[in-house]
Amino acid sequence: MRAVRARVARHLVGRARELDLLLAAVAAGRDVLLEGPPGTSKSTLLRSITAEWGIPLVFVEGNADLTPTRLVGHHDPARVLREDYSPDNFVPGPLVEAMRAGGFLYVEEFNRAPEDTLNTLLTAMAERRIAVPRVGVVEALPSFRVIASMNPYDNVGTTRLSTSVHDRLCRLAIGYQDAEAERGIVGRRTGVESPRLVADAVALTRATRERDDVRQGSSVRGAIDTALVAAQLAAMRGVPLPDEPSVAPPRGLPEEYTDVVLDAVLLALSGRIFLDETLESSPEAVLREIWEDHFLLQPAAAEPG
Repeated sequence: MRAVRARVARHLVGRARELDLLLAAVAAGRDVLLEGPPGTSKSTLLRSITAEWGIPLVFVEGNADLTPTRLVGHHDPARVLREDYSPDNFVPGPLVEAMRAGGFLYVEEFNRAPEDTLNTLLTAMAERRIAVPRVGVVEALPSFRVIASMNPYDNVGTTRLSTSVHDRLCRLAIGYQDAEAERGIVGRRTGVESPRLVADAVALTRATRERDDVRQGSSVRGAIDTALVAAQLAAMRGVPLPDEPSVAPPRGLPEEYTDVVLDAVLLALSGRIFLDETLESSPEAVLREIWEDHFLLQPAAAEPG
């Protein structure tokens, strides 16, 4: 397990504790609920583990359309008309596919799935088998796991999970990483060679999570897009990117560069932040304030006198 952990960790930036806990849970044969906001490496953790184990990761999105039939599978209507019902014309759904292949069934937005669908999953988790009409009993391979994820900050269109669901799942809470880890993620994902731009993109994105008037800020995906868009805008406009590696409040940066970052922030983050319902403002106005705080107010406050 130590060797497996070391190989999986090479695919990640940080997340040492979360990797230990998740790997220990699935190695112990447990099903897991990952609870955290979007963009906190939940999918990356799972992809890394399943790739190392050589098993499939089967994605399914939890929503009102995820009926038990869509989850388990169905018989091909055209073939049923010709041949009647038989195991041969059964089209497996993601649950049966994961059970037969011994993979991880990853249910995103778990708390959006209908209750009868969750009950089908409860049977699979408890018995490691399900009975499919006109097909028979489907037995899960030993490596089969159910991994669910949910966003604790999103209450629109969600349902409260029952105690029977919680009783069958280990829960791992995953939050945002620190600034250093997020700079490492943005640098790795974008290939942007300006440490200053990477640092600015991360700082501005993290600032959206710290304001009282923002109900939910942007994940590190917003910083990735900010850096990528800003780099393209700078190339188009002939604006050189600063090479300063420091992450302290910026001083003396060219106005053309800060304008590029503002445009990139408005494009990349305005659809990713959710304001308090009582706020009479717009995402663009809030982001401009964050930009002003970062590029104008903080440097001014740092100057002598």
